[in-house]
Amino acid sequence: MRIVVDTGNHIAAKAVQMARVDVVAAYPITPQTTIVERIAEYVEKGEFHGDYICVESEHSAMSACIGASAVGARTFTATSSHGLLLMHEMLHWAALARLPIVMANVNRAIGPGWNIWSDQNDSISQRDTGWIQFYCSSNQEIFDTIIQAFKLGEHEKVQLPVMVNYDGFILSHTSLPVKIPEQEEIDEFLPKRKIKWKLDINNPITHGNIIMPNDYPKIRRAMQEAHENAHGIIKEISREWEERFGIYHGELLELYKCDDVDYVLLSMGALGAESKVAVDEMRKKGRKIGLARVRVLRPFPKKEVIELARHSDLIVIDRNISVGMEGALFTEIKASLYGEVDAKVYGYIAGLGGKDVTFKDISKMCERVMDGKYGGYMIFDVEG
Repeated sequence: MRIVVDTGNHIAAKAVQMARVDVVAAYPITPQTTIVERIAEYVEKGEFHGDYICVESEHSAMSACIGASAVGARTFTATSSHGLLLMHEMLHWAALARLPIVMANVNRAIGPGWNIWSDQNDSISQRDTGWIQFYCSSNQEIFDTIIQAFKLGEHEKVQLPVMVNYDGFILSHTSLPVKIPEQEEIDEFLPKRKIKWKLDINNPITHGNIIMPNDYPKIRRAMQEAHENAHGIIKEISREWEERFGIYHGELLELYKCDDVDYVLLSMGALGAESKVAVDEMRKKGRKIGLARVRVLRPFPKKEVIELARHSDLIVIDRNISVGMEGALFTEIKASLYGEVDAKVYGYIAGLGGKDVTFKDISKMCERVMDGKYGGYMIFDVEG
């Protein structure tokens, strides 16, 4: 185990190299570009032995990944924002074809007006494509989650693509220390892909052809069952990683100081890391509050959220907005609790377009609730 200090994007590229990926299809977009640039450097130096395909668009990148994965290759790509949106059609294709592609999505706001800073509307808009979705809060978690994502997606009971999301610039371009295991250790944790099915010219089949209405629901049901399987397998993989490497980020939720509390704060991504500082500061004031950082949005941690709500009220901070409704995480948490637990849920939206959200801002939002000053669902406009 060695310590490397580098940006989130370069750490993501290192994870791809150490996962022994066979094919990377790439197109640049800020703030993702330095992931595929670093992989290209590995290729130039002879340190990456897979195929590196430069394409003309993100739609083509995902199409190339689909073709590569369908013939049995371990496959990776990366994108952000409008690049992810350009992939939309092919994201559905990859999931319905049950291809375990892994993609890093560096969260960035959607334009116009043009904005290169972080919010989660890009990945939230893809939550119903069938992809498993992780949200990371540190460079260490980026490395660990990309490796784990291949093991998860390729699991015989899952066979689904996996999206690893993290905040643009806040993590993508910030250098932090990361523990990197030896290559032999990664190889033991992540063996070569075992192919469940593949396109083979010597054994021709038709795949993705016309499917009749009586049969189509079966493939959707199978995807749902795969997500339900993934719920438990994510936990198994997280525990195995901890046993092997001593690093643990939580499972579907990362719980922080959630024992004997009146309120639990829920957030995703870098806001989750900042929320730990806010919780520490509020507890110094005697506030009984903990944090549940949501690592996995799909499959949604419904059981875990219900259990939290049995003992406390919930405060949700979204870095996204489902326009015409509210923050996506807020909606999903309330839906999970309906008919199960009679807990109060309070919601805020903060940090859209990369607007800075400090632990003081998070504390202020939570204290409005705890002091009975919550005026209904609102977009929190950070003062100053």
